[in-house]
Amino acid sequence: MSATTYPLAGLARTTDPTTMLRRFLALDAVVTAGNGVAYAAASGPLGRFLGVDSGLLLGIGVFLAVFGAGVGYLAARKSPPTFGVRAVIEANTVWAVLSVVALAVWLSPTTAGTVWIPLQALTVGGFAALQYMALRAQRSQGA
Repeated sequence: MSATTYPLAGLARTTDPTTMLRRFLALDAVVTAGNGVAYAAASGPLGRFLGVDSGLLLGIGVFLAVFGAGVGYLAARKSPPTFGVRAVIEANTVWAVLSVVALAVWLSPTTAGTVWIPLQALTVGGFAALQYMALRAQRSQGA
């Protein structure tokens, strides 16, 4: 196990890189799908609270629920395919960057939205980083 794997092992509560990867994917799936369902089911009240158009929030919610289900499917696989994991990592990275860009140039959120949007971007970026490191650890082990 490499030196960079040790911190991951503590977070994932395992030293097996494939299990780490699956756990980080599963956490991402639960958080993403949960956010998606909340955004879709309560797009009106959440839109007003965050200062984001409810139609936009509904669309984002449906997308996130479907994306979360796809990430959950990868997490449920005994050995998630590298291509799929890379696609999730890249999508998470793009989401995090676009969230910050949208906040800076497009959205005019409430104070709650101004706090929530970067926090969500950091969370999604964190998932991407954890998944990337676990994928690297898995590949370096030859799993």
